[in-house]
Amino acid sequence: MSRPGRLKVGVIGAGRVGAVLGAALRAAEHDIVGATGVSEESLSRIDALLPGVPVMDPQEVAQAADLVLMTVPDDSIAAVTAGLASLGAWRPGQIVIHASGRWGTEALADAASKGAMPLAIHPAMTFTGTSLDLTRMTGAAFAVSAAAPLLPIAQALAVEMGGEPIVIDDADRAAYHAALVHGANHVVTAVSQAAGLLARIGVERPDRVLGPLVHASVDGALGDAPGAVSTLTGPVVRGDAGTVAAHLATLIDQPEALHAYRAMARATADLALHGGRIGPAAYADIIATLGVDP
Repeated sequence: MSRPGRLKVGVIGAGRVGAVLGAALRAAEHDIVGATGVSEESLSRIDALLPGVPVMDPQEVAQAADLVLMTVPDDSIAAVTAGLASLGAWRPGQIVIHASGRWGTEALADAASKGAMPLAIHPAMTFTGTSLDLTRMTGAAFAVSAAAPLLPIAQALAVEMGGEPIVIDDADRAAYHAALVHGANHVVTAVSQAAGLLARIGVERPDRVLGPLVHASVDGALGDAPGAVSTLTGPVVRGDAGTVAAHLATLIDQPEALHAYRAMARATADLALHGGRIGPAAYADIIATLGVDP
């Protein structure tokens, strides 16, 4: 016998996120009634993560489901929602969820105008689009946004998918997402560039050199209070403008890494100054060495 309150769920956009969230809801005993998929990758994900679920077009999925996962690309959410509204696919009382970090519920306004209940639920993690993600979602933060009467629904669904809901106002979603991108994607870029520099000078296993430093640095930063600099290290914090100049010189023929180094060294100098780790004179030397505007 199924648990009470189980919903008919449809997945519009069976990409890496949509197929996994659908599988998580199925594990919570909701009934997945249909999914959309065009590419070979999406169809393979439906077979692997949602076996037996029929492939439908978006209008069919929306009309068949009590809860619709609108897991299309961020820039398409509003347009697809509006297109389905023009086809009469939305109805009062239906739950419509997108999983974008950037958007709040405004992206689902055309569904809401037809009486549907819009929710924004974003798992703060990367997705592989495989069953491994189902385990990794356990305990992950899920940013939920909704009108106050609907927040308990969004929070309950996040918990059912294995997450720990945190409430983010619609107006703060862009700032929330920028923080995640800056703290995760940009770290990958920096580490990749650093590994490339080591490989260029003949280091065969850059990961063995960088691994302990990167893990310790990230762990230290996460342990600090927001804006604190107690774990910040390196030549900028020491006011060692000569070392910074040597770094810039060796990066001169690698403009992408040079640009990133300058930008991050400037941000590090600002953080160190405001945190009291360097004084105004050392800060001025660093800024002059970097060749950026003070």
